[in-house]
Amino acid sequence: MLGSVILFWISFSFLFLLFRTKRPKNFPPGPRPIQIFGNLLQLNLESLPNDLKKLSERYGKVYSIYLGRKPAVVLNGLQAMKEALVTQSVEFAGRPKGLMLNHLTKDTGKTMAKHGPVWKEHRRFALTTLWNFGLGKRSMEGRILGEIPYIASQLENSGKAIDPQILFHKATFNVMCMVLLGTRFTHDDEFLQQNIHLLREMSRISNGPWTMIYEMLPLLRYLPLPFQKVFQNMNMIRKSLADQVSQHKESRVPGEPRDLINCYLDEMEKRGDDGSSFSDYQLVSYLLDILFAGTDTSANTLLSAFLYITTHPDVQERCQKEIDEVLGEKEQATFEDRHRMPYTQAMIHENQRVADTAPLAVFHATTKDTRLMGYDIPKGTIIIPNLTSVLSEESQWKFPHDFNPSNFLNDEGQFVKPEAFMPFSAGPRLCPGEGLVRMELFLILVTLLRRFKFVWPGDAGVPDYTPIFGANHTPKPYRMGVRLRSSSVQ
Repeated sequence: MLGSVILFWISFSFLFLLFRTKRPKNFPPGPRPIQIFGNLLQLNLESLPNDLKKLSERYGKVYSIYLGRKPAVVLNGLQAMKEALVTQSVEFAGRPKGLMLNHLTKDTGKTMAKHGPVWKEHRRFALTTLWNFGLGKRSMEGRILGEIPYIASQLENSGKAIDPQILFHKATFNVMCMVLLGTRFTHDDEFLQQNIHLLREMSRISNGPWTMIYEMLPLLRYLPLPFQKVFQNMNMIRKSLADQVSQHKESRVPGEPRDLINCYLDEMEKRGDDGSSFSDYQLVSYLLDILFAGTDTSANTLLSAFLYITTHPDVQERCQKEIDEVLGEKEQATFEDRHRMPYTQAMIHENQRVADTAPLAVFHATTKDTRLMGYDIPKGTIIIPNLTSVLSEESQWKFPHDFNPSNFLNDEGQFVKPEAFMPFSAGPRLCPGEGLVRMELFLILVTLLRRFKFVWPGDAGVPDYTPIFGANHTPKPYRMGVRLRSSSVQ
């Protein structure tokens, strides 16, 4: 018995030494990691962005944590974010290896592709194609405005109160499908409903507690734990998008693209098979990237907006007064109208700030050995941009912890956008769909506020603004009352 105990302690001590975590020389400070687990057991994975923000109070704006045995540097605050992602944009534009998103995407698509020629080619293609199909143009306005009547119909027929959880996902999903697939789906269509369900489930699990466990404890990756659901969903969505690509191959007319798939197929044909990075698999990954980002981010931001609008009637009334004055008898709002609506613009941006939809963005990695704020950061180090810390940084905002549109208004009541407003991250990895999200938020919110009054139901209790942490922050489920405004344009 004694021999067994001695053998156990010898084995344990050997493993302790074998897996001992050693912080690199002049590496940013941070909490002491536990062997094998890293800092997993010291973090509240349900509210990770806020936990990371609190650690910066002790260790500084740039500090380190360990994801298992992998060192990661956390960026907090505007100064650190700018110095890394903007000033040293190339050095911090990489993507980590061996994480869950790498395994899900196989490093294809635009999100997880490493910084280099393939990523640059596909980003350039995305920006050009999205622009050609209406991003920032009247044609995109038309697609968004054409979807709003379906939202309005659901709101008008909702009775006393409605749970809007899926409503905005259907709208934003359709806007993206019109650009990517050239198709609009009815709200009860099986393709639309199934893929929204799969995307929302992936968003809830990805970057949440189970994903962090996947990152930190590789030995658990093959067990039937919730993160396996993300891989199953990914395969199902890939199959449905691959079917769409096959249908496009049969129906397309070369040189006459009607959507992004046709544009990509034309590009593949032009480049040929001689070492081109354009491929069927890359196309499906590309579609999935854009569809996920364009659907979930916009929908969750809208969900947050109506949560705050219903619980801040004074803000809602002031927006409606401004909207009525600017639009008058005009039939529809246009994106250009935003320039004459400073308070409404401020409300929309303030919602994006407090919604904090992408709190940790997508993890970066250093592309070479570099320095940041006096520390040495080796090549390949995981970089975690804690956007939450910037969007609520006390030195950058007049009301950092409250929902208050005055954060985006100067003393004359004009709209201003502070430098610390970076809900889409910053630098070369900035979300390419930022323009589309801004247009969707403005047109949908203005059109619906013009027609309806939104109220917090009397039996709904106290509003809970605490978001659910996942790939995106999602508001907790809520109901809202909807009333037709007597002054609305029918």
